[in-house]
Amino acid sequence: MKKDDREFLFHLLETPSPTGFEMGGQQVWADWIKNYAPEVACDAYGSSWATLPGKSKRVVMLEAHADEIGYMIKHIDERGFLRLDRVGGSDAATARGRRLTILGDKGHVSGIIGNTAIHLRRDHTGPEKVPAVHDLWVDVGASSAKEVATLGLRVGHPAVYQDAPLELAHKRLIGRALDNRIGGYIIAQVMKRISESKKKPAFTLVCLNAVQEEIGGHGAMMATYRLKPDVCVCLDVTHATDTPGLDAAKHGSVKLGAGPTLTHGTANHPIVVRRLLDIAAKIKTPIQHEASSRFTGTDTDKIFHSGEGVPSALVSLPLRCMHSVVETAHLDDIQHSIDLLTEFVLSLAEKDEFKQTLK
Repeated sequence: MKKDDREFLFHLLETPSPTGFEMGGQQVWADWIKNYAPEVACDAYGSSWATLPGKSKRVVMLEAHADEIGYMIKHIDERGFLRLDRVGGSDAATARGRRLTILGDKGHVSGIIGNTAIHLRRDHTGPEKVPAVHDLWVDVGASSAKEVATLGLRVGHPAVYQDAPLELAHKRLIGRALDNRIGGYIIAQVMKRISESKKKPAFTLVCLNAVQEEIGGHGAMMATYRLKPDVCVCLDVTHATDTPGLDAAKHGSVKLGAGPTLTHGTANHPIVVRRLLDIAAKIKTPIQHEASSRFTGTDTDKIFHSGEGVPSALVSLPLRCMHSVVETAHLDDIQHSIDLLTEFVLSLAEKDEFKQTLK
């Protein structure tokens, strides 16, 4: 990874962008990708896209989502402690003792989710239970609700963990918000590579970084209706199941560092999937496989049935410890994903039709 690409990735990962409040990260993404795309725009709710004109007006869309999980202030008590609600699938089991960045009216405010000392908890009878989200309390250094207000905080302000990205040994990248800021990074890298190659693709390339995936894919649905792509590949993360305690019979077998996954079934158009498999074989990119019997749980579910239907496929980056502050990805999987999506875009010919036909 080149120095400037690494700086972009880390800046993107560090910028708080909880669901419904994504514009901080969207601005970072837009400022970087505009160096490689002549048009960058966003819609009313903040989904942002970059466009690189091709030889035709037909559109291939690469999509990722920009939002991350987090919390939101739900109540402020008279002693100045905050109570929280979840934004997306935040895991209260890992919350106690963590530092928060709260996005207030006067800027970012630091706080901590309290952790009552074990000495004061161990006399409780029976095994400890995972705290409910309403049991969590936040200390921002205030002694009253009035002091909280002077910090520019009120009910409804969002928060994310402060944990920053870190590189471990053997090409591991850890941190919060890899789900799915890493997807935004990957599609931006595809745009950069194709732009710098001077190879004009047959299809116009649109890279969409959508909002509000973590609560239902609303951003992708709105933007797809507007952009009307002819074919789409979504890029998200998936569970790497190669850690202790996970049963492949229940969760499938996906390994970190063994390449991106391709999903089969439901929203995934078999002809688009076949093209991706053929390209992976041609460029010798390792591919893992996942099954979708009912739904993918990603923005693909909201994109494929837009309008008269958008032939779509889901490519996923293996990720350990999803929805935590130690989400773990492998740099080789990131690079293989960039390679695969780049070659997919360049493989398209103006005559290509991704349509099922009757004999």
